[in-house]
Amino acid sequence: MTLPERDHASLLATYTRLPMDIERGEGVYLIDTEGKRYLDFFGGLAVNALGYAHPAILEAIGTQAARYIHVSNLFPQRPQIELAERVRALSGYDKLFFANSGAEVMEAAFKLVRRWASIRRRKRILSFTGSFHGRTYAGMSLMDAPKYRDGFGPFLEGCEHLPFNDAAALEAATGRDVAAVVLEFIQGEGGIVPATDEFVETLFRLRDEHGFLIVADEIQAGMGRTGRFLSFEHWGVQPDIVTMAKSLGGGLPLGALLVKGELTDVFDPGSHGSTFGGNPVACAAGREVVDALRDGLMKHAAQIGNMLMEGLRALAAEHPGLITEIRGRGCMVGIECTRDMRVAMGLCLEEGLLINVTRERVIRLLPPLIIEKQHVETALGILSNILQHKQFRS
Repeated sequence: MTLPERDHASLLATYTRLPMDIERGEGVYLIDTEGKRYLDFFGGLAVNALGYAHPAILEAIGTQAARYIHVSNLFPQRPQIELAERVRALSGYDKLFFANSGAEVMEAAFKLVRRWASIRRRKRILSFTGSFHGRTYAGMSLMDAPKYRDGFGPFLEGCEHLPFNDAAALEAATGRDVAAVVLEFIQGEGGIVPATDEFVETLFRLRDEHGFLIVADEIQAGMGRTGRFLSFEHWGVQPDIVTMAKSLGGGLPLGALLVKGELTDVFDPGSHGSTFGGNPVACAAGREVVDALRDGLMKHAAQIGNMLMEGLRALAAEHPGLITEIRGRGCMVGIECTRDMRVAMGLCLEEGLLINVTRERVIRLLPPLIIEKQHVETALGILSNILQHKQFRS
């Protein structure tokens, strides 16, 4: 049996697989069993910030694994504490809770909001169209897309979806009964759509007026991807609760909930937990990722991202009937097109470039933050070539 046949025989068909047999990864490349190299501008869904086989991550994993891989959260663990201290210093938040994924920390955020709101008689939680908050029932309840919800209801009570970037709709829906507003400041799965300045200003003014919590989903946009540690820093604001994951673990499963002030006392021992949350090997790897960000990688992500955006805008000018907008910040970029671009994934794969398409018409680029000028030029060249394909001609 071929590898795809074995995959189909043993695993539930919850993913659309790419036709690749991956042997290994090196830097910003994946290499298949036949030796073909693929420039990875998708980065494991924004997970591989330092690319593949980064020596600091490999050393940290090996060193910690030789000490212990798991001891349970009944013990204080140095890797957890060291990573938490680094995240606190960069984020300005007071305390963390570690889990295994973005979905789990969104679930933790939902529970924290509910417990905080329970004595304040606040039951409504507002979120926005186009968002993606994970596959648990809390996450699905916060999202509006039929793609993720159909056939899985009923969903959690009190969750309402408002149009993203509609400040008037937000103001009309907000009152003293709102417990929290949940948002991605740059929507990822929604097509790399940033919040507008007016929308963010309205949101924080309403928080001051009505006293609700703001939950920032930084799972995809955080960890330096946009050139700032957390994407909302571009707006000069500070939400009450932050969720992080993706590249936090350096490729290993790891997520974190960040809180400050009175919210640090909402959970008490036994009220929430995770058997594997904050795995010491994952935290050791995460420590190296955060150190790399502190050592200049965030600045590099901003600079190389600007170069990528400039090149894509030039490409858009060459294809005005196909490309309508280039959006994003740093190494989180969306190319809005006028037609279904899913075929572009296969065409780029043939040329040795890995990309992703979301919302059918948006090419999403989430490369490792370590990409250099030559990688940007190669990716732009391949994209230019595939856009000449007859599939995209008017």
